Amino acid sequence: MASVMPSILLVSPYLNTTDMPEFNIKHITKYTYESLVRDSVNHIILYPIEDDYQTVLKHDLKISGNPKVDTFSDYYGNQIGFFTYSERHRELEIYSELTVSTKHRELPAETMFGNLQWEELKSLRHHVPYIDYLKWEAFDSLPDLKEMMGGEVKTDASPYQTALDYCKMIFEEFKYIQGVTTVQTQLDEIWQLKAGVCQDFAHLLCQMLRMVNIPAKYVSGYICPNKNGVRGEGATHAWVEAYIPSYGWLGLDPTNNCIANETYVRLAYGRSFNDCSPVKGVYKGPSNHKLAVQVTVGYDNGLLEVHEPVVEQVVPEPVVEMVKGNSYRRNLELMQQIQQQQQQQQ
Repeated sequence: MASVMPSILLVSPYLNTTDMPEFNIKHITKYTYESLVRDSVNHIILYPIEDDYQTVLKHDLKISGNPKVDTFSDYYGNQIGFFTYSERHRELEIYSELTVSTKHRELPAETMFGNLQWEELKSLRHHVPYIDYLKWEAFDSLPDLKEMMGGEVKTDASPYQTALDYCKMIFEEFKYIQGVTTVQTQLDEIWQLKAGVCQDFAHLLCQMLRMVNIPAKYVSGYICPNKNGVRGEGATHAWVEAYIPSYGWLGLDPTNNCIANETYVRLAYGRSFNDCSPVKGVYKGPSNHKLAVQVTVGYDNGLLEVHEPVVEQVVPEPVVEMVKGNSYRRNLELMQQIQQQQQQQQ
């Protein structure tokens, strides 16, 4: 692995990094059931993280039936909402509206003592805050992944440089194609398809970083509008935070080959999507239902124009069909169909 700093797109549309942009985000989740259901018990992660670089100025949460929402913090520090909608109903809508202020964070400084940083990372394997973020999984194509990574990590490259290299690898080697994977898709399928969307690339980057002893968090949240036209802009998104010695957690977005900074709003951290799903739950009634998710994001910081809302539509599909349809052959055929449609449109 080369020790020269790789080129990477830095998403920072602000002329002055001391500015603290404010983003307005609406996130609507709507379930429609084929007949009346009851006792819907739900677990929501729709409360943004608050720290030195992100502040929640306002949060309105409205849920069908106005149930009481109890909140608690999970093992990873995420604020979790829990509620039950007991009455019979055909629809359940969860409406979350946020105003969030973010702050630019300076990037890690380059260092000539990369070997000392690698030694520090090795010691973290036995430290509780990092153990879960260092666990990686074995899968059939693991030897091929190691080959793409260049074999053993070179200690003349710093952990920061290595993390940037891996982020760039995924961006260059995998195609961004919506609809060929689901949130249940495993690493083997992502590798075989060489395609996917943000959560697939985040899972893959977490795997690569953890394999070389760099702790990696899966992060869910939003990319807020800017003029760079990044993938996932104004929608729910997933990326990674890598732990860099003497710096802390650095956000990396392999979907766009960029550092996740002030245009990213963080909702939750975890080992994978399963720890960060914005809404999940159970209910009593028939299994078939439709799910629609809509996200709109806008801002006006005085430097850029207010953008039209960007809308993410999740194709409604019964849960049973989503599980059964998650095969490599089906996804490969779907990817080929999408590619043909894209070629015809060009």
